[in-house]
Amino acid sequence: MMGKVTYTIFGGTGDLSFRKLIPAFFNIHASGELDFNIVVIGRRDYTTNDYCQLAYEWVVKHARYKVDEVNWQTFCQIIHYIQMDLDNAMDYQKLMDYYQVNNMNNHIYYFAVAPSYFGIISNHLVSVNATNQAKVVVEKPFGNDLEDAKRLYQQLIYHFGEDNVYYIDHYLGKEMVRNIMTIRFANPMFASVWNREYIDYVEINALETLGVETRGNYYDHVGALNDMVANHLFQILSIVAMEPLAQLTSEQLKVNQLNVLTQLKPVDTNDVNQSIVLGQYDGYRNEMHVNTNSLTETYAAVKLYIDNPRWMGVPFIIQTGKKLDRKQMEVIIHFKPVPGYGKANILVIKIAPNEGVYYQFNIKQPGNSDAIIQTSMDFCQSCQDVFRINTPAAYERLLLALANSDHAMFSDWRLIETSWIYMNQLKQAIAHNAQNLRIYPQGSNASFLNQSLFSE
Repeated sequence: MMGKVTYTIFGGTGDLSFRKLIPAFFNIHASGELDFNIVVIGRRDYTTNDYCQLAYEWVVKHARYKVDEVNWQTFCQIIHYIQMDLDNAMDYQKLMDYYQVNNMNNHIYYFAVAPSYFGIISNHLVSVNATNQAKVVVEKPFGNDLEDAKRLYQQLIYHFGEDNVYYIDHYLGKEMVRNIMTIRFANPMFASVWNREYIDYVEINALETLGVETRGNYYDHVGALNDMVANHLFQILSIVAMEPLAQLTSEQLKVNQLNVLTQLKPVDTNDVNQSIVLGQYDGYRNEMHVNTNSLTETYAAVKLYIDNPRWMGVPFIIQTGKKLDRKQMEVIIHFKPVPGYGKANILVIKIAPNEGVYYQFNIKQPGNSDAIIQTSMDFCQSCQDVFRINTPAAYERLLLALANSDHAMFSDWRLIETSWIYMNQLKQAIAHNAQNLRIYPQGSNASFLNQSLFSE
């Protein structure tokens, strides 16, 4: 990496920027790990000082470093707010002039905007010669469907080149997602039994207590399947289920993940009701910017199978939903019980909000009895101050990886395309069966909603 980095956020006044990006940038600044500028692009008529005042409360709430008067003032000195109309070509020349006057080079463009703007912004940046050796970062969902995703992909690689396009999935930057491979491969007690001979089924859960909040317009066009399953949860599934890495490289990791996704068995159109549950929380249609007749799912559970020797016949149950009774992101490995020796072992990898590992196993009851009872070990990583304070947040880790041109923690076009292909097949199966959308009470338990997936 050469020289000071210039991050430019298109969509700098949105929820993602305030909630995730700016606090992450503050952490990087406070740690002293990188020399950089932040150019914030927005439609609103703000000064840089106005923007810093708006961002302050978000940084205080979400940054891992304490905010004081000194570090906040030095942080604001590297922020540059520029008002722009993203459709106006003249504004991009104004942006380029600003870069030149302030000697800003080594560009990373962060597209924190709707996918419909990816091509518009790229074309305008090209017109003012602002894409030379620059990197571009795009958020999910990447396109609205497979064909739209392919079109966006071609536009971005044409303007920036394959190696300079980064598909961000912040779950890949989460500490415990990164830890899945270590837990699995570095511990013989798990590595030797990570297969269909010993594992009964696997759950991957992403449950939320909140609703769509201010994201109604976005969410109503996307739904739980596209928002979570096709992106974050397929990524985690591919890491949990992939084969051991022959080489510890980013490319080998992506190839092994891709193999899992290409081996997912299509859901049988005659088996949809035993494989998929879709729901919508009561009151969703009254949310701001949501169609009053909306059929968008806010809960989705899918039972999947991987067609390879390691996982043949093992169900992977993926579920995500809003307005449920708990907030939890976790991977649960349910081992098969040993006949005559108590209940099944369970391994829980806790990703969020608490980070850690829980393992439930069997022991002999203390004393003269030979009865077998269950006990557990529970490691809470995020409960310990030394780990919580010193562990970078997901976006902080990913923003640094961008500066270092490290693709390992980012998604890959091959993974995105394969996910879209599978999601199209899944939605066709759903449409073929005209599955009913379940209206569930706010605060529902996910186990109650997905019971049909666990029946044989």
